[in-house]
Amino acid sequence: MAASLILHLSSFIPHLGRFLSQPESLLALAVIGVAMLVRGTFGFGDALVAMPLLLLLVGIDVAAPLIALLSVTLAAMVLVQDWRHVHLRDAAALVVSALAGVVVGLMFLARASEAAVTAGLGGVVVLFSGYVLFHPQFKGLRTERAAPLFGLAAGILSGAYNAPGPPLVVYGALRRWSAEKFRATLQAFFLPTATAVVAGHGVAGRLDAEVLAYYVASLPLVAACVVVGRRLNARFETEAFARTLHALLLLLGTVLIIRAVWLLNGA
Repeated sequence: MAASLILHLSSFIPHLGRFLSQPESLLALAVIGVAMLVRGTFGFGDALVAMPLLLLLVGIDVAAPLIALLSVTLAAMVLVQDWRHVHLRDAAALVVSALAGVVVGLMFLARASEAAVTAGLGGVVVLFSGYVLFHPQFKGLRTERAAPLFGLAAGILSGAYNAPGPPLVVYGALRRWSAEKFRATLQAFFLPTATAVVAGHGVAGRLDAEVLAYYVASLPLVAACVVVGRRLNARFETEAFARTLHALLLLLGTVLIIRAVWLLNGA
């Protein structure tokens, strides 16, 4: 992967110039900025915001490795600032079990119906968040004992569909973490897993000059979004953050259900 990056460093500058001169590229940059601000504030949601529009603007061959690179970068920046907020036991249990889940996802779940799995996942997320929003006395999980189950689910979905987020966000919501702890602990999960994804793109030769040009042009936005997102995150009281989180989960579940319908209609 390192050799691939070095090979293309000398050729990405022309792509960077074209990036900054094309309207569709500037629009892509705006999409990335919004996505990174969401991730910088809440700890997740960048792919949910960015991927649908980036697929239209730059295509999957650029969007997938680009978002993976930006995910690693943002996670590292957040952890440098806020590593003290990471719940290490939860993060370790989630990462270790997710690695096993990735293998399961690659071997088996990819053969299942993506539409059915997506619809089921979306339905569970909507029902869970809707219930908690209307039952604020819901206690959630008091220990990290259930973390391996959620990590396994995240790994399976990552291996099969590159979508580890929903189980992780549900787990964090059940643990009723503060906004700072939620944001930081999710980055402790995303940093190693997204690094593995970037390595896979490097082996596959997808970290080309165009991807690197988009990445370099996006770096100032990522840095700014980490700073602004940290300040916005710190403004949340625990209960207000929990309500906002469940509202975002409702949105996420709805998007998953819509995607499932789209997949069925496209089948």
